Amino acid sequence: MKSSDSPRIRVVIATTVLLTFITVWRAAAIVLSDLASSAYYAGGIAENSIGKPAPWFVLGIMLFGLAIRAVYLESSSMFVRGGVYKVVREALGGTLAKLAVSALMFDYVLTGPISGVSAGLYLAGLLNDISGYLRQSWRVSPPQFAVGFALVATTYFWNQNRFGIRESSGKALRIMQVTTVMVVVLIVWCLVTVWKHGYQPVPLPVKENLHLGRDALGWLEGTALPNITIIALLIGFGHSLLAMSGFETLAQVYREMEAPKLKNLQRTSMVVIVYALVFTGSVSFFAVMLIPDAERAKHLDNLIGGLAMFLAGPTTAKLVFHGFVVLAGTLILAGAVNTSLVGSNGVLNRVAEDGVLADWFREPHRKYGTTSRILNLIVVLQVITILLSRGNVIRLGEAYAFGVIWSFALKALGVLVLRYKRPDGRAWKVPLNFRVGRTEVPAGLVLITVTLFCLAMINVLTKKTATISGSLFTLGFFLVFSLSERRNLLQVRQHQIAYDRFRLEERPDISVEELHVRPGNVLVAVDYPDRLEYLERVLQETDPEKQDIVAVIVHKLFPVASAEHALDIRQVCSLREIELLSKVVDTAERAGKPVALLVAAAKDPYCAIVLIADKLRSSRIVLGGSPRLSPEDQSRRLGRAWEELPEPHPVMTVEIVSGREERPAIFLLGPHTPPLAGADIELIHHLWRELTEQYGFGPQLHHSDIVSIALRHFARELHSRSATEILDEVRHEVSPEKLPPPPA
Repeated sequence: MKSSDSPRIRVVIATTVLLTFITVWRAAAIVLSDLASSAYYAGGIAENSIGKPAPWFVLGIMLFGLAIRAVYLESSSMFVRGGVYKVVREALGGTLAKLAVSALMFDYVLTGPISGVSAGLYLAGLLNDISGYLRQSWRVSPPQFAVGFALVATTYFWNQNRFGIRESSGKALRIMQVTTVMVVVLIVWCLVTVWKHGYQPVPLPVKENLHLGRDALGWLEGTALPNITIIALLIGFGHSLLAMSGFETLAQVYREMEAPKLKNLQRTSMVVIVYALVFTGSVSFFAVMLIPDAERAKHLDNLIGGLAMFLAGPTTAKLVFHGFVVLAGTLILAGAVNTSLVGSNGVLNRVAEDGVLADWFREPHRKYGTTSRILNLIVVLQVITILLSRGNVIRLGEAYAFGVIWSFALKALGVLVLRYKRPDGRAWKVPLNFRVGRTEVPAGLVLITVTLFCLAMINVLTKKTATISGSLFTLGFFLVFSLSERRNLLQVRQHQIAYDRFRLEERPDISVEELHVRPGNVLVAVDYPDRLEYLERVLQETDPEKQDIVAVIVHKLFPVASAEHALDIRQVCSLREIELLSKVVDTAERAGKPVALLVAAAKDPYCAIVLIADKLRSSRIVLGGSPRLSPEDQSRRLGRAWEELPEPHPVMTVEIVSGREERPAIFLLGPHTPPLAGADIELIHHLWRELTEQYGFGPQLHHSDIVSIALRHFARELHSRSATEILDEVRHEVSPEKLPPPPA
């Protein structure tokens, strides 16, 4: 280690997260994959607690979602360094900040079990309806089947996330397109049924029509409070809260929205609110209007499936549509299971970046590079929750509401307090603001915050099981966060000497001027401190008088970890990055050659590497082999990122080094002359000779003309009736067991 009076080594920290941006519709699809999934269980859970007026309360909660939308719009428009923990800590202090994150974790962890169990109940209902239609005697037990399905779905997505396979926004958009078709058919068919057979009215949401059972009152049972109208109505709204679960995802996609970001966030949130309002609200109302009371009680955990079987028309058609309902439901609910894992993983990663969770949890998997320890913790909690629920979606719904309402309430309180602590720096504010002298009174934000806390307190008093389980879970995470924070503070003090070795310079963007390098440099992506042999080779081969070397470290973010708030410089350059920087500097010093150092944050390291290479006008990219991907797969990922660059696309050489003794695999990004096999060159020459000698073409015909004609012919055939034959030839050509080419 250098002495303390040695010059500090310059490190450029790119604080702007390197992201690929998504459209309004893709962003809406991601949010709706979480928010709209509640339509499958929210109405049934609400009616189980408060009776037939439940649809009015679900509708009221969905309309109140407009107020929640306003809170998230203002939160996203603020510039506050750090994640959820740092935002709430700045407003309310460290203790409440850790409690807020703990409640948010309870929300995310419960999303998986309730979605998986709900999907299993819908599938079980369909199987039993098919059995009855075919006059078979077999039946499945819905709760047991639901537990099994939820465990399978959770295990599947745990594997996907452990391997690092991410669900794309395009897939979410396709799922929502299928779901939208189902919703349109359902609403139209329900209206036809109402026109043909009439309907039973939905009782108005007044105290006299509420049927608050023993489970709906909790600790208020036997008291006079439920007889007070306003308390009774708050109880009704408290049991309908699940209808607006999923808003947290709205804030998480903000950073990835294309410009203009705030305007597109407003559009996305409005699309989400209207869609969820129509879907969730219509399902709740039509279920009460069309399903007889005695039958509806049997379908509260399978409400849309039950509704499909009470529509007008032949049983066969209704059963087919029931299958479509279950298909769409399984897709969207399974997506919510995955969202819960990705969201939980992202929140805990961001909390770790905030210094509240031990770095041990963020240690990457040796083979897949993912934070498998966090994933394992989440999945263990979800599996325990699924088993304890015994397939009872009502019980899961009550517990889920605890995390939803407290995360909303503390979020709103944090935004309200920051109105006074940080009155400036907002591009948008919750409406209904007026001034008393020089003081702004945010009446709208105060009303929303007070309402949320009233609903939160009602939930505490009316849901015994949810309050006990939610409190234990929250306190458990709070204890883990508190102990981890103390441990991290000690570690930071111990590693301060390592930090002192570097001069961290924050830069919002990356350029050759900012990094003090010349165009045509070599970009070396480093990831593991014990695998820097390819950096050693680049240092040996490169003359620093002619070409600069840039070592880049990508601080990998998770989807939710990219959040709505910017990263602090110490979050981008954490202890892991400092350790890696120290190894890079030691390697460069042994070689006696300078290296420019850069740290940047991104969700997709391959995309980040290409973006950085483009900004720095690098001529060559060098990176190590992946334990999970072949060099060809790595080059394909880099190639896809290269295709997304703005025109004109630069030509880059990529070297992927898999081991110390292996030769690097070299790939070219951009248009370039492909290396032709000897047999292909012989065939081109043979055709050229045949055309010139037998068909009278003179010296004006060149070998390149043969290739041009062949390519145009290939393009026409690929888009003609012969496409199948052409594709078979392509598959044959790229297969390992390729036959030898035909003789010339």
